[in-house]
Amino acid sequence: MSEKNIIAYFKSPEEAGKVADQIKSLGVDDIQIDRVRKYPLGSADLLSSPLSGEISSQATLTLGSSGGRDTGILLSSDVSASGMSDGGQNPITGRDIVLAAIVDESIFEKAIQFVKDADGLV
Repeated sequence: MSEKNIIAYFKSPEEAGKVADQIKSLGVDDIQIDRVRKYPLGSADLLSSPLSGEISSQATLTLGSSGGRDTGILLSSDVSASGMSDGGQNPITGRDIVLAAIVDESIFEKAIQFVKDADGLV
């Protein structure tokens, strides 16, 4: 039997969780829910001191971003990094919850229907 992938987008973790439970009831184990973030590596828990010399980018200082030098340079292009703007209170809106599942081909259509019934996008 072959397998198919499902990647669906939801407005809330609760919507995605409900669909995940329905898909699991079909015997699927390979399922994951995550959130799309503006900063994929997350933010640093501890801000670096400019006196230590361990600053990879402006984003490290102003946003507390973590990651390497290359990522920091890219994040520094964000309007929030300059301090002149906060870039909006919630830059990611809409369907920022992602459900990913690997299902058997025989139950694929049923799983897709669960997603559509919950107002998810496939």
